Amino acid sequence: MDFLETCRSRVDAELDRRIASGSASERLQEAMRYSVLGGGKRIRPALTLAAASALGQSADAALVPACAIELIHAYSLVHDDLPAMDNDELRRGRPTAHIAFDEATAILAGDALQALAFEWLTEAPGVAASARLAMIQELARASGHSGMVGGQAIDLESVGKSLTLAQLETMHRHKTGALIEASVRIGALTAPGVSELSLNALTRYAKALGLAFQVQDDLLDIEGDTETIGKPQGSDVARAKPTYPALLGPKGAREHLSSLLSNALQSLQDFGPEADPLRAMADYVVTRTH
Repeated sequence: MDFLETCRSRVDAELDRRIASGSASERLQEAMRYSVLGGGKRIRPALTLAAASALGQSADAALVPACAIELIHAYSLVHDDLPAMDNDELRRGRPTAHIAFDEATAILAGDALQALAFEWLTEAPGVAASARLAMIQELARASGHSGMVGGQAIDLESVGKSLTLAQLETMHRHKTGALIEASVRIGALTAPGVSELSLNALTRYAKALGLAFQVQDDLLDIEGDTETIGKPQGSDVARAKPTYPALLGPKGAREHLSSLLSNALQSLQDFGPEADPLRAMADYVVTRTH
């Protein structure tokens, strides 16, 4: 996908430049760079850039906010992989941060990345101060106890339990969907005078896409292979985690995925070709192999 590749190249270069110095500890900085720059699809920052583009905003204004969101995502992966959480040893085809370094360093690297994300939002160039404040609020809500962290807590509490579809989707709207929704909304907020109507439509798109992302993740866990997906295949099943295929069956999960994709695209019906990157991102999310 050309748009995603272009975004990944720009985001990776900016992340590399911005995490080049500044840490009081060389080992900590090395762990931060390892956690952020070790690959990754950059779907969330690409969504930020695509949302800005859908509203006629320059990608330059959305680049630093997009990178800030990727820092939050990277921190969440470092902490999710810890022995006290999912206890994973492989991420993006490489040893997880606590294996490559040590557990304490991994925890500190995650903490540092989270703080750095908000620092970057405060200084986002080309964005009005009021918009920067709104972005900080969006990201704080999406990444905290009422968003991603809250969803992770539900996930840990649900191991070995049977959930209804509504309960499963509540968990994933928080754990996965909240940050995807924030990625789109923050991109929209870079556009001066964005209308409530446009913001609401983009939010509906992001809500559907966030769930679709998780359904495809669950399918890949049972149908993918470790080398391709970059983490142990079958890890969710091994930990008795509630998943869409476990609840709906693989066929039912694919049907649900198709319905979510349709809802996401329908939300963009009032946008013209400037929203094509968002449409392409939705198609990519449901067909990706890793």
